Amino acid sequence: MGFKCGIVGLPNVGKSTLFNALTRTAAAQAANYPFCTIEPNTGEVAVPDPRMEKIAAITKSKGIIPTRISFVDIAGLVRGASKGEGLGNQFLANIREVDAIVHVLRCFEDDDITHVEGRIDPVADAETVETELMLSDLESLERRIVQFRKRATGKDKEATTVLPVMERALELLQAGKPTRLLLTELDPEGLRILRDLNLLTSHPVLYVCNVAEGDAATGNAYSAAVEKMAAAQGAGTVVISAAIEAEVAQLPDDDAREFLADMGLEEPGLNKVIRAGYALLHLITYFTAGPKETRAWTIEKGTKAPQAAGVIHTDFERGFIRAQTIGYEDFVTLGGEVAAKEAGKARDEGKDYVVQDGDVMLFRFNT
Repeated sequence: MGFKCGIVGLPNVGKSTLFNALTRTAAAQAANYPFCTIEPNTGEVAVPDPRMEKIAAITKSKGIIPTRISFVDIAGLVRGASKGEGLGNQFLANIREVDAIVHVLRCFEDDDITHVEGRIDPVADAETVETELMLSDLESLERRIVQFRKRATGKDKEATTVLPVMERALELLQAGKPTRLLLTELDPEGLRILRDLNLLTSHPVLYVCNVAEGDAATGNAYSAAVEKMAAAQGAGTVVISAAIEAEVAQLPDDDAREFLADMGLEEPGLNKVIRAGYALLHLITYFTAGPKETRAWTIEKGTKAPQAAGVIHTDFERGFIRAQTIGYEDFVTLGGEVAAKEAGKARDEGKDYVVQDGDVMLFRFNT
């Protein structure tokens, strides 16, 4: 099960620097000119989860295997992208392939790094990108909805089901609002239809405020303005210094911790970005644990036990009988599986059980 977050923004805001730090590579060239990222670069990163070490210590696991999420570094967008300006067509096509958007905004001043529009205004930058995405969606939807309206008039079943979602999405776009506002409005069937429409603005968004090193711990006036904008949209924000993250990513763990402490930071900002991206996609983690390994598994929130088992192997879902389930807090507080059983905290859950974040699970199945 692969989930992708696309890193987007205007040129020279720190996208590739952030991506390099995320993946601990120099795979994406970070240079001071537009379009240094021509092809999207993809990197898988481990999702930081301190719960794994506690579980592994209890089960005396030989190894720890975290869950992972993909980040895609996408070429910088400029005004007019919806009409093909710059690398607009490629940019828009690449965004369609991701599940969520991590929007990097420049919240620092540096005369040595040019801004494509000659000013530092992260809120205006966000609006520039959002406008281009909405214009592209508007053109696409206006073109497609004509045929669906004709089909709905003829009582076509698919068209009558899809058209209300298309109409509502079009209404939002014409009002200058992104279609992701529908994510909290639609029922599961409506969300499926919205997803199938593949609209650029339907992706959930996380704003990453890239600040100067001295502002990494507290943020600044620019990041505060972004947080205010994001709050009005129901979107999330993370404040980081991509320059710090790039440096930390190259240090041994002990040196990295000391460096962060000197900067007044408790953990790398990347950890916050990764966790926020994970949450943005409504993903949760369950664990399997034993002497061989403690392993994290990614599922979408609301997944039932058989489908969660299927993430490990399709045979587990096909032959599912039951799942021994221990909540994380019970597992750690009581000291493992045996103690949890003795305390009555190990439950046998059936096919209708909705897996909870942090569940430690053992599946029983027919082969």
